[in-house]
Amino acid sequence: MAETHVLFVEDDDVIREATTLALERDGFVVTAMPDGLAGLESFRADRPDIALLDVMVPGMDGVSLCRRIRDESTVPVIMLSARADSIDVVLGLEAGADDYVTKPFDGSVLVARIRAVLRRFGHANGLHGGGTGNEGEDSGERGVLTFGDLEVDTEGMEVRKAGTPVALTPTEMRLLLEFSSAPGTVLSRDRLLERVWDYDWGGDTRVVDVHVQRLRTKIGQDRIETVRGFGYKLKA
Repeated sequence: MAETHVLFVEDDDVIREATTLALERDGFVVTAMPDGLAGLESFRADRPDIALLDVMVPGMDGVSLCRRIRDESTVPVIMLSARADSIDVVLGLEAGADDYVTKPFDGSVLVARIRAVLRRFGHANGLHGGGTGNEGEDSGERGVLTFGDLEVDTEGMEVRKAGTPVALTPTEMRLLLEFSSAPGTVLSRDRLLERVWDYDWGGDTRVVDVHVQRLRTKIGQDRIETVRGFGYKLKA
């Protein structure tokens, strides 16, 4: 099995070295960089499997680096933030990050979150079964669900709006697959955290809210409806 290559951008020498050793003990190959500009250069040269970015790094901050990576790739990104209630968390998610971890963190927790993101990436690239075959309107093409002008190919992992391809990150694709498997059904944030983010414990629902908003901007603002006090649903 191929080793997983992690790009880790962190300016604190102690954290960078300790975290690198912890990840390497768990079998990851780590390229650690002290600033955002070096991180971007390394990303372009090495094309890692996942990027782990501290929000506050010199040269180019983690949020800006995440945007640059997302402009070029759908590789999974996890942000590291020193404060759970920081606006930086939301900014990182809005920039395209798939998840975040609050510092200080336990090495085993970080490894678990990395593996969860990588599982989502694998599922969204062809391992997700996708639906029961009864959801949405059958377009006549196997595995393609139609919701108005939105087409979701659950086998080819492709999305089209009014015939135009829509580029989604793996997490956005997993989220849309979850909605399209139960159109018209209200899905709670906790359920989405469990099914899409693989959280089997309580998580930060801001992750769900920001990803839903990102998905709306791509497939149509009115396609996913907010049901106040309960969650979200895809309009059939």
